[in-house]
Amino acid sequence: MLQDRRKGLDQPLILFTALLIIPGVLTLYSAGQTDFPTIATGMWTKQVTWIGLGIIGAVAVFRVPATILEWLTPFIYILAVGLLLLTLIVGTGAGTAASSKSWLAIGDVRIGQPAEFAKLATILMLARHLGGKRDSPQTMFALGPAGLIVGIPFLLVGLQPDLGSALVFLGIFFFVAFWVGVSPWIILLIASPVVSLILTFSTRLWGAWIVGLTILLIWLRPFLFEAASVWTSNVIAGVVAPRLWAGLAPYQKNRILSFLDPEVDPRATGWNIIQAKVAIGSGGLLGKGFTEGTQKRLAFLPAQHTDFIFPVLAEEFGFVGVLLIISLFMMFFLAVVRIARQAVDPFATVVAAGIMGMLLTHVIENIGMSVGLLPVTGIPLPFFSYGGSFMMITLISVGLLLRIAWDARYKGYLKG
Repeated sequence: MLQDRRKGLDQPLILFTALLIIPGVLTLYSAGQTDFPTIATGMWTKQVTWIGLGIIGAVAVFRVPATILEWLTPFIYILAVGLLLLTLIVGTGAGTAASSKSWLAIGDVRIGQPAEFAKLATILMLARHLGGKRDSPQTMFALGPAGLIVGIPFLLVGLQPDLGSALVFLGIFFFVAFWVGVSPWIILLIASPVVSLILTFSTRLWGAWIVGLTILLIWLRPFLFEAASVWTSNVIAGVVAPRLWAGLAPYQKNRILSFLDPEVDPRATGWNIIQAKVAIGSGGLLGKGFTEGTQKRLAFLPAQHTDFIFPVLAEEFGFVGVLLIISLFMMFFLAVVRIARQAVDPFATVVAAGIMGMLLTHVIENIGMSVGLLPVTGIPLPFFSYGGSFMMITLISVGLLLRIAWDARYKGYLKG
C-alpha cells in the first residue's frame, strides 16, 4: 500500500524543487564568502535549518486531506489577518526597511514575517470562495468578494509599509482571476487605477491613458455603475498620487527615484541598482567561478544574501548559469501548471494557481529589480534568498502542491 501511495507523488515537482534548493544553498554560501566578515557570513547554515523545518511542514501539510484544509481555511485566514494587525501595533523592522513594521519579535529576536503566512492564507481563502462557484465571475461586481479577500491583507501589508509583499497579493489576485476564466479585459479594467498611479509622473501620458480608457469603456460597454467606478477610480488615482507619494517612507521614495535614474543617489539607494548591474555584467558568459565574484567578495553588493542574491549568481556563473536557473524555474512552474490542470476539485486547482501566482510574482519582482527593469521593492528570490518565514511558506506550498497531485494521481490509480 505504501508503494502504491508513492506512485502518486509528483516526481518532477520534487526533482525541480531539489534542483533549485541545492544551487540556492550554494549561492547563499558563496554570498557569505567575503574578504571581511559581513552579516551574510554563515547564513547558509541557518538556511539549511529553515529548509529542514520547511520540509517537515510540507510533510505535515501533505497529510492533511483537501476537505479538512478547505474547512479550516476561514480560521487560517482570520488568524493571518489578526497577525497582520498585531504586526502593525508591535511589529519591528530590519535592514534597509528598519522603519517598517514587518516582523514580529520577542525581545531582540525576530520570529517571522506574518505577511508570508498571509499570502498562503489568502490563496486558500480565494480558493474556497472561487472554487465553490459554478461559473467564473464575468463582471467586476462579481469579483468584488474576491477583491475584498485580497484587499484586506494587501492594505495591512502596505501599511507596514512593505510594498514588495503587498504587490505579491496583487499578483496572486490577477493570476487566480485569469486562471478561473475571468476576461482579460475585466482584469485590465480592475488594474487600470494602478496604471493611472504609475503614469501620473507625466501629465501628458496620464491624460492619454484616460482618453484611451474612456474609448475602451465605450467599446466594452460594461454595466454603467462599473464603467463609472473604473473611470472615477482612475481620475481619483491621478489626483491622490501626490499624497500617496508624500506618505511613502523616505527609503521607498529613494528606491523609486533611483529606479528611474540610479545616478540621482549613486551612493545610497542608487548604489543597489548600480552595483547589481555591475555584478551581473561582469559575470560575462561563464562567470568568474564559484565564490570568486569580486563585487560580492568586496561586499559592494547590498543585501547580497537576501534581496540581491541573483547578482551573486550571475557574477559567479555567468549568462550560462543564469539561463540554467531560469530554465529550472520554468520547469518548476510548468509542473505547477500541470498539477493545477489535473486537480480533482475546484478548490485544489485554485490553490495551485494561487501558489503559482505567488512564486512567479516573487521571481519576476526579484530578478526584475536586480537587472533594473523594476523598482527595488525588497523581495526574496524563491529557494535562493535567505529568509526563514519565506522559505518555510515556499516549502509548505510545495507540500500542498504534492498533496493536490497525489489526490489526482492516486485516486485515478485506485479507479484504474
